[in-house]
Amino acid sequence: MIRGNKGNNGMTLQNRGLRRLLLAWRCLWAWMPSCIAMMLYAPALLATSSHECLIEPAQTVELGTPVAGLLAQVMVKRGDRVRKHQVLATLDSHAEKAALELARYKSQLSGPTQLAQSKIEFSQRKFERRRDMAAENLMSRQDSDDSEAEFKQAQAELKVAQENREVARLEYEQRDSEIDLRTIHSPFDGVVVDQMMWPGEIVEPGATKHAILKLAKLDPLRVRVVMPMQSFGQQKLGMSAAVTSEIQPGKVYAAKVSGIDRIVDAASGTFVVFLDLPNPELDMPSGVKCKAVFGATSH
Repeated sequence: MIRGNKGNNGMTLQNRGLRRLLLAWRCLWAWMPSCIAMMLYAPALLATSSHECLIEPAQTVELGTPVAGLLAQVMVKRGDRVRKHQVLATLDSHAEKAALELARYKSQLSGPTQLAQSKIEFSQRKFERRRDMAAENLMSRQDSDDSEAEFKQAQAELKVAQENREVARLEYEQRDSEIDLRTIHSPFDGVVVDQMMWPGEIVEPGATKHAILKLAKLDPLRVRVVMPMQSFGQQKLGMSAAVTSEIQPGKVYAAKVSGIDRIVDAASGTFVVFLDLPNPELDMPSGVKCKAVFGATSH
């Protein structure tokens, strides 16, 4: 009887252990799908926090002249930093400067005006004398009318002289403006990207090769971020973002949202968000790939 009880007790302990083991397996199996899902989708979740982007110049322009002429000077070269309104190149302007000097001289002529003024003074005195004499019947009315006509003619000649002087002044300003058209100024602070023409070449505005220099504005830089259409509406103007370039992966730059495309590309299912990235020292080049994280701040 004692041995039989011991055997039953051993079987009972084994049954309890199997039950516990089965319960543990059931619990583990219940958690397994969640663990597998986490392992599969965790990289995708992490990837959605950053987006592929491209760093571009804020503005790129090709500079030329609206008038034809011989390229005389180019004061800068490729890679030079330039300032706004800085003179970059000039066309030959010897003939235009001579015409400008002639127009300036004409605008300062005072002889015709003084001559007309003197004729007015003389004809006015003559008219007043003959008018008084005609009133006393000492002279015919015809002589008084003739002197009055001379006086009015002198006044008209003074008006013509004044108008001609004003026309000469406007012609001078026009010639001066034409000289300005033959001088190329930088429209912004930037960098010379390329030089397409050299001194001695003929500049023709209507020709295929019409640009002399190409400039790029690198402060601020423009960051083009390609976003999936599912995230449309999540980014707002002025929203902060952290940008990391492929050539400086350890350095994070702060940027802000400056523009959002309102049209989604149907073929790729994406739209573009534009960021402004300050670059006062020009230590970040344009034309490189990057990654952007919205709502993050740089350190």
